Amino acid sequence: MDVISARDLPGLFHAWQTVFSEQREFLIALDGKVGDSDLGITMNKAFAAASEAVSKEEEGATIAKILRTAGVIMAKTAPSTMGTLTATGFIRASKALERASVLGTKEVAKFWRAFAVGVADRGKAQVGDKTLLDVLDPIAASLEIAAASGEDLVNALSAATLVAAHALENTKSMVAQHGKAAAFQDKTRGLQDAGATVGFLILQTMRDFVASKTPM
Repeated sequence: MDVISARDLPGLFHAWQTVFSEQREFLIALDGKVGDSDLGITMNKAFAAASEAVSKEEEGATIAKILRTAGVIMAKTAPSTMGTLTATGFIRASKALERASVLGTKEVAKFWRAFAVGVADRGKAQVGDKTLLDVLDPIAASLEIAAASGEDLVNALSAATLVAAHALENTKSMVAQHGKAAAFQDKTRGLQDAGATVGFLILQTMRDFVASKTPM
C-alpha cells in the first residue's frame, strides 16, 4: 500500500477501535498511577464512536470529510481532556488535508504535523512537558524528513514508529507539567506518560494497517 485512500479510512478507524479496546485496561492502569484512571475508557469510547461514524459516511466522502466526522464525534462522545485533544488533532488534520485525494508520505506528514500543532494549541503544551506532544512532534518531524527524501509510506511509517518508541521512552525522564499528573511533579519521573502512549498507539496502528495491505 503506497497510499491510504478515503475508502481505506473506515478500515483504519476500525483498526484503531480494536487496538484501544484491547489496550483499555492497560491505559486505565497506566493513567491511574498519576491520573484519574479514565484514559482507557475515554479512548475506547472515542475510537468506537469514530469508527461507527466513518463507516456510515456516504460513498465519495473525501479524506478531509471523514477525518472531520471522526473528530467531531470524538469531541461529543469523549469530552474529557484527552478526548478533546484527540478530537482536535483529527479536526486540524482534516483542515490540513482539504485538497488531499490520497494519503501518501507527504500527506501523512501533514496529517501528523497538523495533529501535533492542534494538540499543542488546545492543550497549551510544549515539547518537554511530558504530554502527548512529546511523541507527536518527533513523529511529524520523522515523516517530514521521509517525505522530503521521497520515502514510500510503509517505510516512512516504520521509521516514524521507531522514533516514536524512543520518544515515548524519553517521557520517563520528564516531569509532568499539565493535568492532574502535574500535581505529582517529581513522582511522575520514571513513569511513561499515558497521553504519549496514546500517540504511539495511534501511529503504530497506522503503520501496522498500511503494512498489512502492502505486498511482500
